[in-house]
Amino acid sequence: MIVDITISDLGVISQATLPLGPGLTVVTGETGAGKTMVVTALGLLLGARADAARVRSGSSSSWVEGRFALQDSPGVKDRAEELGAALDDDELVLSREVQAEGRSRAVVGGRSVPVSALSELAEELVVIHGQSDQIRLKSEVAQRDSLDRFAGVELHRVLTEYRESFDRYRDLARRLEELTTQADQRRREAEDLRVALADIEAVSPEAGEDESLKEAITKLSNTEELRAGVAGAKQALASDDSGLDSTDAVTLLDAALRAIERVVGVDASLESVRNQLADASYQVQEVSQSLAGYAASLETGTGLSLEDSHERLAAITGLMRKFGPTLDDVLDYAQKGSLRLLELDQDESTIDQVARELDEVLEKTRTLASQLSALRHQAASSLAEQVTQELPALAMPTASFHVSLTSAEDLAAHGVDQVSFLLQAHPGSDPLPLNKGASGGELSRVMLALEVVIAGSDPVPTFVFDEVDAGVGGASALEIGRRLDRLAQNSQVIVVTHLAQVAAYANNHLLVVKDTDGQVTTSSVTVLEGDDRVKELARMLGGMEDSHTALSHAKELLEKTHSVSRR
Repeated sequence: MIVDITISDLGVISQATLPLGPGLTVVTGETGAGKTMVVTALGLLLGARADAARVRSGSSSSWVEGRFALQDSPGVKDRAEELGAALDDDELVLSREVQAEGRSRAVVGGRSVPVSALSELAEELVVIHGQSDQIRLKSEVAQRDSLDRFAGVELHRVLTEYRESFDRYRDLARRLEELTTQADQRRREAEDLRVALADIEAVSPEAGEDESLKEAITKLSNTEELRAGVAGAKQALASDDSGLDSTDAVTLLDAALRAIERVVGVDASLESVRNQLADASYQVQEVSQSLAGYAASLETGTGLSLEDSHERLAAITGLMRKFGPTLDDVLDYAQKGSLRLLELDQDESTIDQVARELDEVLEKTRTLASQLSALRHQAASSLAEQVTQELPALAMPTASFHVSLTSAEDLAAHGVDQVSFLLQAHPGSDPLPLNKGASGGELSRVMLALEVVIAGSDPVPTFVFDEVDAGVGGASALEIGRRLDRLAQNSQVIVVTHLAQVAAYANNHLLVVKDTDGQVTTSSVTVLEGDDRVKELARMLGGMEDSHTALSHAKELLEKTHSVSRR
C-alpha cells in the first residue's frame, strides 16, 4: 500500500504531498489542473520511462518520492533488502529524479539502483490502468496474464513447474543440436588431438626437464675443464703422494693437530683449538672424498651422452614451439587434451543419452502444457461469465465478454495456449477482439470489470485508474464508483476522475488546484473534508459550487453512496 507521495517540479506541480492510505482515494480538479501528473508520478516511481519534457519549466529536475507499506508484500521486502535498501517498520521509500537534460536516477530505501529495479518491485505493488494500459490490454500477453491471475494458485503452481521443465527441454534441445550439427567438426578436433597427444607421448617430457637438459649439456660440453679443476682441488686438499714433504691440506692439518696435542695438557684452554683442528681435518677429508666421487662420475658417465642430450632437448623444444611456449604449457595441454579427447570420443553415447533425456523432458513438458490448458479453459469460461455480469452496470447493457483459447503446435515459455479477449456488443453480433471491437471508454470499463473479478482470486496491494469513467455518466457512473468501492475492500484504489458519482464513494478525496499569476501556472494538492468536499462535488455535478441546488445534490449523493458502501 502507498502511504503518501511527494511531488516536486513535475509538470504544473511545484510541490505537493498526497496522503493516501487504505480504501478508495479519488483525485479531482479542473481540466488542466494537473490531475494526470499524479499518475505520471506513480509511473516514475514504478520504473516508467522518464520524459524530460515533464520537468517543470525553470527547474533543473523533477523529484518524486513515495512511501510504501510492505506488510502484505514479503516478496518486495526481500527484493528490497537484496538491493541493500533500508526499511523502517516495514515501510520502503522509493524515489525517482528526472533531470531536464534527460538523465534519470532511481533510489530504493536510500540506495541508488537501476531504474529496472523499480519495475521489478512494481510488479507486486501496483497495477496502473490508463490509456497506455488500454493499449497493453489489447495484447495477447496481457490477456493471457490476466486469465492466469484469475485462475489462481493452482495454475501458478503448474505454470512454475512447466517453465522449469520447458527451460530444461530448451537447454537439452540446444545441446543435442550442438552435438549433432557439429559432429564433423568435433571428429576433426578429436583427430587433431590424437596426433598432438601422440607427439607429446612419443617424447614423454617431465616437468623441468628442459632446464635439466640445458644444465647437463653445459656440463658435458666442459668435461675436461671440470676434470682438471676437480683434480687440482683434490690434490690441494689430499695429495695422492705419501711423501714426507707433502704439503696438502690434510697433511698440514694433521701436523698442526699433533703439535697442539703435545701441549694441550699444559694449558687446558687449548682444548677448543684442538677440537676445531680435528673438525677441520674431518671436513677437508669429506670434501676430498666428494671430489673423488665427482671425478669418478666424469670418467664413467651417469646419464645421456652429449649428442643424446642435444637430441632430446631439441625434441622438447619442438613440443614447446607447438604447444608452449613453456614446458609446463605442453604438459597442461596434454592433460586437458586427454580429457577433451575422452569427451569427444564419448559423443555418440552422449548424443544417445541426451536424446533419451530430451524425449523424457519433452513428454513431461507436454503433460504440464496440457494441464495448463485444462486449467485455462476452466478459468476462461468462469472469467467470461463473471465479467459479462459486470458489464450491464458499466453502461454496456447488451455487451458480453468472451475468452477464446486456441492451441499452437510449438511449445513456448507460457505453454501452447493463445488467449484472446473478445467483446460482443449486442446479441446476434459477432464477438470481436478488444483491439477491434471496443472504444477507449469501453476498454476502460472492461479493465475495471476484469480487475474487480480477478481481485477475488489474485488481489494486488494497489490499483490506480486514470479516468476509467471516461464517456459515461448518471447511473452508470454510480455503478463504476460502486465497483471501485468494492475493489477497495481488499486493495488500495487510487482513481483520477471527473465524475462526482465516482468521487462520492471515496473515503479520501484529494483536490488538485491550479493557480496562475498570468505568467506562471502552479498546481497544489489539498485534502477535502466536510463542506469543502461537498463544494467540489457540486462543482463536478454542475460547475456551480455555490449553487444551493448543486450543493443539495452533492450532499444527497454523498449520503446515497455512503449508505450503500460497505466500508
